[in-house]
Amino acid sequence: MSAPRRRSSVLVFSSVTISKLISTCAVVILLLATLAACSTQQNSNNVTQAGPIVIGASIANSGDFSADGKPTQQGYQLWADNINKQGGLLGRQVRLDLVNDNSTPEGVTTAYQKLINVDHVDLVVGPFADLTAVAAAKVAHRSGYALIEGSGTAVAVFQQGLDNIFSVSLSAKNYMVSFAEYILALPANMRPKTAAYSSQDDPFLVPQLDAARSLLENGGIKTVLNEKYPAETSDYTPFAQKVIASGADLVMLGTFTPDSIAYVKAFKQQHYNPKALIAASGPDQGDQFTKPIGGVKVAEGIFVPNGGWYAGINTFQNDQFQKDYIAKYGGTAADISSDTVQAYSVMQVLTQAANKIHSIDNAKLIQELRSDSFDTLQGPVKFTPDGQNSTAVAFLFQWQNGNLIPVYPQDHAQANPEFPKPPWQ
Repeated sequence: MSAPRRRSSVLVFSSVTISKLISTCAVVILLLATLAACSTQQNSNNVTQAGPIVIGASIANSGDFSADGKPTQQGYQLWADNINKQGGLLGRQVRLDLVNDNSTPEGVTTAYQKLINVDHVDLVVGPFADLTAVAAAKVAHRSGYALIEGSGTAVAVFQQGLDNIFSVSLSAKNYMVSFAEYILALPANMRPKTAAYSSQDDPFLVPQLDAARSLLENGGIKTVLNEKYPAETSDYTPFAQKVIASGADLVMLGTFTPDSIAYVKAFKQQHYNPKALIAASGPDQGDQFTKPIGGVKVAEGIFVPNGGWYAGINTFQNDQFQKDYIAKYGGTAADISSDTVQAYSVMQVLTQAANKIHSIDNAKLIQELRSDSFDTLQGPVKFTPDGQNSTAVAFLFQWQNGNLIPVYPQDHAQANPEFPKPPWQ
């Protein structure tokens, strides 16, 4: 009888042991599965995941900003091509998810909602223009995404209370600061005594003139005209006539290409030749500006600000960027749009930030962007708490002898500024 009891005892012992082993194995398997899941989740933002990193943006392929949409896309695409040839970002290939936004804030909002909530992109970068950058940043903010952008530089962009927007470019209010500094550095007996300001009512243009006017007024230059005209204006003659009637020694124009052309033609026709003439935009558009006004000789002495890049500047990766651009898109360095430079600069900052923290986790990226410094085609970048680039420098360009060249600050100048402006030719 003892044998069966021993057998029974052994069987009971074995059953308990097996049960414990099964339970232990189950716990181990569950633990390993949990660790694997955590590892997979963690790696979704790090280098070990095999899938591509998807970066989303909206592009103005139609609407008012369509002329800027193509060069913006070129900048993003050129960076993606280059980074993939180099092995990718954090060891992963990059894929761009680009959506048309029709050049409107509403279109941008819809685009970024799709990119984040439907396409589930890993990262987003900015669209073109100020109001659209704000729209994109608001959508990104709700989902905890960083938004690095290059063309949203108006004062209003940085007054939204957003902590996730980062502009790599010169803030609009600082574009004409270099011009004001140059004028105030002139000997007192040469300095203009009066100034006229005429600007299109645009969030990018008005802050430029306001900041420069404040500096010039504090420096003793009297304002004799300060006027804004509606953005939808098509006949600029009445506004040009007011500037002429003011007789100001110095004229600052808040213009884009069409109105800058109209002002110059009116000034030449009326033989009004101020000592210094600067336009926010227009004179930097090459033959699109010089041909309608009568040629490069007519442009002689006209100033225009530059937001931080030109072909000859010695900045991070600029030589290689120009070679890569020409190889992919053709033309010459003179054909490279500032939109393309801004977009590429956005990606340079993104690359450096991700490499420094070895991650594309958006919360970590936002923290890194707030605290570190970066290098771009446009020069160094350091973000203020509201997202402006505090280290960007405004260059002053001038038409001289048929060429548009940098003349200020002195360490970037190819020639001394021409002052006073020579007579119209």
